[in-house]
Amino acid sequence: MGQIVVWADGRLRDPAEPVLTAVDHGVTVGDGVFETCGVVHGTAFALTRHLARLVRSARGLGLEDPDLDLVRSGVEAVLAAGTDLGRLRITLTAGLGPLGSGRTPGRQSVLVVAGPATAPAPARVVRVPWTRNERSAVAGLKTTSYAENVVALARAVAGGADEALLANTVGDLCEGTGSNVFVERSGELVTPPLSSGCLAGITRELVLEWSADAGLPVREAAHGELGYAVLDEVDAGRAHLAITGSVRTIVPVVALDGREIEPGPLTVRACETYAWRAAQQLDP
Repeated sequence: MGQIVVWADGRLRDPAEPVLTAVDHGVTVGDGVFETCGVVHGTAFALTRHLARLVRSARGLGLEDPDLDLVRSGVEAVLAAGTDLGRLRITLTAGLGPLGSGRTPGRQSVLVVAGPATAPAPARVVRVPWTRNERSAVAGLKTTSYAENVVALARAVAGGADEALLANTVGDLCEGTGSNVFVERSGELVTPPLSSGCLAGITRELVLEWSADAGLPVREAAHGELGYAVLDEVDAGRAHLAITGSVRTIVPVVALDGREIEPGPLTVRACETYAWRAAQQLDP
């Protein structure tokens, strides 16, 4: 599994050491939020943007703002203690709570964990029958309630893929279990709007910004522009796909439902642009 470094309650811990109570609300009902950063040259990539989203997710869930100075100290401690790290995760939960959904005010639990990661590689994806609820109370928030993603990703892996793509409840293309999706067609690279219920991915955000700076036709779709049926166009070779994530960065999709597909030329250019910009600035 490689080295795992754990920081909790203000200090480094042995990875096998228990650090949460059995009645932590993040454990009992998934009452928490998190962020995952890629680690590049010993630095948490785009940490400032990730911490800003951590605050937005906490507020959306009704949690108090996290102590970002405390979080940063945990990040620094973990990165200083580890070697060959590729992924860093920050988790914030509501802390001690009842067994039910009600929340007890008190000290939050803050964990910072880092470990190895595989290098970015072209993705193989599948369609799955489940949907994102774009009207959910937690739509667009990065919460620790990840069970539906676990189920969908297991379906993908069972089908020889490494990601699953989901529609939302009105039949629009939304996102993957841990990624945003871009569709290349008609000379543009387009990603579903946040109104679809997808997460406001940090890599998605940077791809949009950096591609615009480079003069590439990459944009957010209009509401309802990208139906889930656009994947039929991909299957027929009339469109192409890319997915983005904080550890995988931006990569082309080379298989859909077990069928090999070609990366699009604009996708390749967007990947090259992202790699070049990311190498220039670790906290954009």
